[in-house]
Amino acid sequence: MVEGARGPEAARSHEAAGSGRVLTMSFIAFTTMFAVWLMFGILGKPIQAEFGLTDVELSWISAVAVLNGSMWRLPAGILADKIGGRKVMLFMLFTGAIASFAVAYAQNYMMLLVLAFLVGFVGNSFSVGVAWNSAWFTQNRKGFALGLFGAGNVGASVTKFIGPVLIATTAGATYGLGIVGGWRLIPVIYAVLLVIIGVATWLVVPRHDRVPGAAVPLTVQLEPLKDIRVWRFSLYYVVVFGAYVALSAYLPAYYVDNFGVDLTTAGLLTATFIFPASLLRPLGGWFADKWGARRGMYATFFAMLAASGILMMPNGHIVLHNPDGSETPMLHYGISLPLFVALVFVIGCAMGIGKAAVYKHIPTYFPTHVGSVGGLVGMLGGLGGFFLPPMFAYAKQFTGMASSTWAILFAVTLVSLAWMHWTIHRMLHDEAPHLGEAIEVPASQAGPVDHVPARLADPLTEETRA
Repeated sequence: MVEGARGPEAARSHEAAGSGRVLTMSFIAFTTMFAVWLMFGILGKPIQAEFGLTDVELSWISAVAVLNGSMWRLPAGILADKIGGRKVMLFMLFTGAIASFAVAYAQNYMMLLVLAFLVGFVGNSFSVGVAWNSAWFTQNRKGFALGLFGAGNVGASVTKFIGPVLIATTAGATYGLGIVGGWRLIPVIYAVLLVIIGVATWLVVPRHDRVPGAAVPLTVQLEPLKDIRVWRFSLYYVVVFGAYVALSAYLPAYYVDNFGVDLTTAGLLTATFIFPASLLRPLGGWFADKWGARRGMYATFFAMLAASGILMMPNGHIVLHNPDGSETPMLHYGISLPLFVALVFVIGCAMGIGKAAVYKHIPTYFPTHVGSVGGLVGMLGGLGGFFLPPMFAYAKQFTGMASSTWAILFAVTLVSLAWMHWTIHRMLHDEAPHLGEAIEVPASQAGPVDHVPARLADPLTEETRA
């Protein structure tokens, strides 16, 4: 920010106005790019029918898009810190438009895989937006601001709403430039939207961007990546974001295959998961600002374990073999569609809180390395979204049970909770049990604490051995 000669008061008002425009346009851009990134979740069934794909082949289309939308998050976050989020976000909008437009012309499975991979690049916009907004907001507002920006995850539901209707109503139609209706029209519409939003972003956001990492050497920016906390936060993000991405793409086909609903209904039911997992993110940020990120993570993990623990139980019954050779079936279990939707909704709510809680840790512990740390956490969390869909498909193929999807989610969540609790137990109960409130509650609310161990006095060195 350049204050000029107008003094600090003018500078503060300029900062407030600029931060609002950055948050608004980054949210709109991220929402749209997130819709583009995950559009194959709803386009998958029509694509599968046209190209005659197996479930495993179909899962790889979404997976490669998620892969390219995750693997560049670390360099994208660093670059946003060094040259400004405005430039990097504009680049992603316009290159994403080109890739999305090309999807409409895919002629075979291999071509579709390549184009899905290229389209996936827009998924890296998350780490750009995190670094960009973090540079414009003060510490006591970062949790809410980053939570609101991250609510752009709701873009995953856009295709679920418009996709089935457009596919059904435009099938067989022909438009200019060789564009045909059906599923191929969706990426063309998104390409146009990305160009419009790119132009609006270029016009609206401040030209003089904030670049907190402009003078910071790359080696210094990467230094925090040696900290074990960064990798632990990344595992948390696999649970709350990687699994969210995977389920957003996987659930439409899951509903069609296991409950016999049509694609339109499957899209709407999937939206009941996507909306809370996205729109509750600002609430999660506010909760983390007020009561601490770890409390948010505990609530997230316990809720996910309870819901996925029920969902992972296979449909069926116990058979008793009687002495006379007869068999008696008993304790039949079968999950109904309403109960399934309700439990998945609970998981979505938990993920919405958890995603914001994870990212609240980053500017708190690594305030001068948000781009690199946020980029790595986002990258590894997104890579979870790459590995999980094929894992779901292969687990179903191996076990013959669709509920194996939820067993995988349960296991990953349990490992994350165990690691977090072990770390906190070791840090608080073994070394300084009286510091629980001082470590969890934000400094502005915590009371005076005596006899603080040196390792815990500085929040940037906390948990270094865990």
